[in-house]
Amino acid sequence: MNKVRRIDWGIVGAGHIAHRFAQGLAHVRDARIARVWSRRAESVNAFVGRHGGQASGRFEDLLASDIDAVYIATLNDSHIDFARAALAAGKHVLCEKPAALNVRQLEAVLDTARTHQRLFMEAMKPPFFPLYRKLREHLQADPIGPVGLVRAGCSVADVPSDHPSFSLAEGGGALLDIGIYEMFLAVDWLGAPLDVQTFGRIGPTGVDTFASVHSRHEAGIAQLFCGLDLDGKGDALLAGPLGHVWIHEKWWNPVRATVSYVGGRVVELNVPFEGGGLNYETEHFCELIRAGALESPIMTHAKSLQMIGMADAARAALGVKFPGE
Repeated sequence: MNKVRRIDWGIVGAGHIAHRFAQGLAHVRDARIARVWSRRAESVNAFVGRHGGQASGRFEDLLASDIDAVYIATLNDSHIDFARAALAAGKHVLCEKPAALNVRQLEAVLDTARTHQRLFMEAMKPPFFPLYRKLREHLQADPIGPVGLVRAGCSVADVPSDHPSFSLAEGGGALLDIGIYEMFLAVDWLGAPLDVQTFGRIGPTGVDTFASVHSRHEAGIAQLFCGLDLDGKGDALLAGPLGHVWIHEKWWNPVRATVSYVGGRVVELNVPFEGGGLNYETEHFCELIRAGALESPIMTHAKSLQMIGMADAARAALGVKFPGE
């Protein structure tokens, strides 16, 4: 039996999502944390003490080490700089969502990935969950017809006032922190957006605190919402001519789906996940590295561009601009 190549990871950032990534990585075969860097040394030391790996004193030291891939788990505004630097250093990059603040930034990242022939993928977890994959397989064998409507949303009312989601300078706001998930679901089932209409609210810090997004796509219509000031933890609906799918709350960490067909037949899907869920996208990314791929066939560059394009249009409608735009 041929030995599988181990993938050594460097993690940039040591906050909540980095801990979740490390939790998931423990469930990925032949992958390990090798290096960790963050601006706060005490956070890195605590992280390494809990999850393993070696602390790097500088970001440049992490890039100079013998790692294969970098996971970027920092705040939204810094993704572009860390991603481009890591790609230019010859590392493959898995970047937390949103991959960039806008289309212009994402195009710059993708240009860097192409120039240096390195794999880049936005860490959009839902399509890699076992339930989501099972749903895809089920609808291939027992279809509801072409999906023509996607309805999805989530609003969280108890976000602390000092959370980065409320920071304009750090690329916060409901659209990028929450809505990007719903935008993924829309483009994944309906294709590229053609028109985007948005209503919403801007809070005292200048970020969008609630947004209702209606979009027309190549294959249908999406009705999406996201918020930081209402309680609306959400489910999702996929509707076709022969039936509809209800992905139960929390649809972005999917476990259950109900498929209801015209005529009354109902099929229940229940597929639990392990490792916190981020392990599935990470395992996929490791497989792509071993295969020499430069793009995921599931979380494609085109989808990332379509998603952030929707966010750009929605922010423009609300008048939300980040510094430098």
